[in-house]
Amino acid sequence: MHELKELVALQKRGVKRGICSVCSSSPFVIDAALLQAKEAGTALLLEATANQVNQFGGYTGMTPQDFRDRTLSRARAAGLPEERLILGGDHLGPVAWRGCPAAEAMENGAALVRAFALAGYSKIHLDASMPLGGDALLTTEEIARRTATLCRAAEEGYLARKKEHSGAAAPVYVIGSEVPTPGGSGTENELSVTRPEALTDMLCTFEAAFAESGLTEAWTRVIAAVVQPGVEFGNDEIHEYEPEAAAELVAAVRKLKNVVLEGHSTDYQTEASLRRLVEDGVAILKVGPALTFACREALFALSYIELELDVKTPSRFMETLEKAMRESPGNWASHYPKDAPNPRLLRRFSLSDRSRYYMAAPAVEQATERLLKNLEETGIPLALISQFFPMQYTRVRRGALAAQPRALVLDKVRETLAVYWRACGY
Repeated sequence: MHELKELVALQKRGVKRGICSVCSSSPFVIDAALLQAKEAGTALLLEATANQVNQFGGYTGMTPQDFRDRTLSRARAAGLPEERLILGGDHLGPVAWRGCPAAEAMENGAALVRAFALAGYSKIHLDASMPLGGDALLTTEEIARRTATLCRAAEEGYLARKKEHSGAAAPVYVIGSEVPTPGGSGTENELSVTRPEALTDMLCTFEAAFAESGLTEAWTRVIAAVVQPGVEFGNDEIHEYEPEAAAELVAAVRKLKNVVLEGHSTDYQTEASLRRLVEDGVAILKVGPALTFACREALFALSYIELELDVKTPSRFMETLEKAMRESPGNWASHYPKDAPNPRLLRRFSLSDRSRYYMAAPAVEQATERLLKNLEETGIPLALISQFFPMQYTRVRRGALAAQPRALVLDKVRETLAVYWRACGY
């Protein structure tokens, strides 16, 4: 049985266990997550989004097979067995082509889902919830039909893979037509919890669409639905989970036999709120920007240390990142208010962390490597670790962490990961 189906079975037996879904292509975040899973003795659920990774390369330049190959290589280097790595695809469907005519966008979306399944991703979020070019307001029935089309493509990819890999696991699916904006909304206004009748109607409509498409067996592998339990974050605000507001939704979820909820935009929730989400049936907790935010914090901290050490050839990491963002504003400008009094502050410190889109830019990558190399060569005085990495300072003093720049970055990211692992019952 797929590990995520076992998780659903545990939840339905009253065991309040969850899993953290790490949704990032950042090498630092991936390495930190691999270490977290290895040391905790758990599986790692790692997901790539349709914008990050697709058949045309996405903004990372990687296809699904590329991302899988690189991740497996990093897992081997970290010592995490392949069988403990669950690869998933997030928001798979036409989202990256939503400005195209509907037929073209769906054709690309189906090809994307097929490529993920063919590459061996066994947890797939099928997302056809967005209007495409020429669409009016979408009905639940049309979203369901399009989702079934995506599922058929995934099944084709899986069957093709199975011919080459007889032990390939059949994918499990997550569906949903009420999802928070990927990566945060930029505002928490007008946030409303999904009504239980909307969830029930969605599941019934989707099941009927799957049956009409000959996907009855695939429907048995639908393990979760994405709805809005009342969590979100913007540039400088966080909407904390309110159990009372979600009580009716939670009661409806507990009546479902084989389906739990998948929580999107759970970034920056407190540990208590994350734990309560798991207890309330939101068994899959997605996190992405909060992890790259922590990574960016660590790299900024190293930059300040570099300034204090007055190295011969400084990396100018922060200036290089700012320059890259200003020269190519497409990945941040529409997410920040046009009349913001201090757009530089948002570019650097927004909780939506749009800077993550620029970390793979050649100039930024070079500055990152120069920063790490400089501090590896100079060493980092304990006093500066205490100043800029107070949590890591304690671990360094105990001998549990090396006083090396890369180790400090990974441990900083793991601070956030550890919160999720504890909230999920580990």
